Amino acid sequence: MVRRQGSRPRKHFPQQPASDKSAADIIRELRGGIAAPSDYREQSLKIHGLICAKCGREFDAKNRQLLTVHHKDGNHQNNPPDGSNWENLCAYCHEDEHSRGVLGEYLRESEREKK
Repeated sequence: MVRRQGSRPRKHFPQQPASDKSAADIIRELRGGIAAPSDYREQSLKIHGLICAKCGREFDAKNRQLLTVHHKDGNHQNNPPDGSNWENLCAYCHEDEHSRGVLGEYLRESEREKK
């Protein structure tokens, strides 16, 4: 084998025995059964409809990419199948929702420093 100057030799890893599980099954196990983001997004859109829960803007097939799913409790791992932890927010309202939390924390910290 001829190596170019400065290149490293390849490492050889032993092959793992073939598994009867699909890659998706293995990933799901590693995640602990957590639904993939696209799964809960589609579920939320079906449950709650193509409308922003905050501003009421309606969406259709052409602009539905602007509609996002917000986790009410802030935990992205909490994805109950009934959609109780989700609300559909347009990209603008979703950004506003998260920036309010950052602003609130900043203001609380400022108040603590004054005392």
